Amino acid sequence: MTVQDEAVALIRRGTEEIIPDHELVERLRSGKRLRIKAGFDPTAPDLHLGHTVLINKLRQFQDLGHEVLFLIGDFTATIGDPSGKSATRPPLTAEEVAANARTYEEQIYCILDPDKTRLVFNSEWMGEMRAAELIQLASRYTVARMLERDDFDQRYRSGSSIAIHEFLYPLIQGYDSVALEADFELGGTDQRFNLLVGRELQRQFGQQPQTVLTTPLLVGLDGHKKMSKSLGNYVGVQDSAEDIYGKVMSISDELMWRYFELLSLRPWGEVEEMQRRIHEQGMNPRDAKDELAYELAARFRGGQEADAARDAFVARFRHGGRPEDIPWVAVPYDEAGGIGLAAALKESGLVASTSEAMRMAQQGAVRVDGERVEDPKQRLSADANHVLQVGKRRFARIGPEGG
Repeated sequence: MTVQDEAVALIRRGTEEIIPDHELVERLRSGKRLRIKAGFDPTAPDLHLGHTVLINKLRQFQDLGHEVLFLIGDFTATIGDPSGKSATRPPLTAEEVAANARTYEEQIYCILDPDKTRLVFNSEWMGEMRAAELIQLASRYTVARMLERDDFDQRYRSGSSIAIHEFLYPLIQGYDSVALEADFELGGTDQRFNLLVGRELQRQFGQQPQTVLTTPLLVGLDGHKKMSKSLGNYVGVQDSAEDIYGKVMSISDELMWRYFELLSLRPWGEVEEMQRRIHEQGMNPRDAKDELAYELAARFRGGQEADAARDAFVARFRHGGRPEDIPWVAVPYDEAGGIGLAAALKESGLVASTSEAMRMAQQGAVRVDGERVEDPKQRLSADANHVLQVGKRRFARIGPEGG
């Protein structure tokens, strides 16, 4: 494989779509130092690993010698990104945007090379745009074209409110590419429409249209839903090393490989070698997961704290991922000599209510004897000892052995 082929393979890794695909090869082989744009609206103060999927891809472009335009959408954040929303999103105040933007600046250089990163704010050009210029920009796209976007179309058909300013968001995001003369724009799959608007506007302004690259939305710790702070299934960039390490160690073996693909910066050949050793030589998948957990903890908290997190985890979890001092809890078995899982979780104090038990089980956060159980109605026999687990740190032991 040539150096150029390796570069193409690196950028293709973990991507969902490249539009148009042939431009990836052409531009990477052109010898030109490319401008790689990605925009982030500072709508919340903290980044999580889901955000870093895109930032990792930016770092890969940097490693190939290209310039990253890390765009903080301080202007667009005051509009509110309508992507994927079923209702108009309330805009943030200028003060909230400024505070969040400062935290982004502090966090991104755990991944990006500062010498190859150009930090830009779209208020630099949008804040100076006159009303007449904005109206001219709006004239370059039709309402029919805007309604081609799935979320706008669904809201329009259902009679839900769509504010006029929401139509401006894709146009302004697209105009950012014009202002920066971007060669590539990267975004999550939910940004596909907006990225293509940028490509069209560049064409209208006489520029070579940018190549669009989309990345998948990272699945959270539960293995089912998109990583989200509101769902509690996330790993924060500013979490402690112990939390980062422990949370990553809690994911399923299957999800681990997706995390390697999207989050790890190690060469893919090394990942494939670990897979081969697991399948052919009996390597424990937990050892591969340890490599991933340590890499992420070290990236965001440094090697010393990652070492301490790994040592603490090993000291706490020695037998099948369980702590050594799990308390025994007496639970009321029924006349048939058993108890439902949801009731067992509530009676053992691991959850506050039966409804919480059902929700945690359905989210994949419940294990019985180390195995994930998603059926909250599963019966547990009074004749057998069981170790119940909810999340990473809540354990209880039930059964006939006594306290």
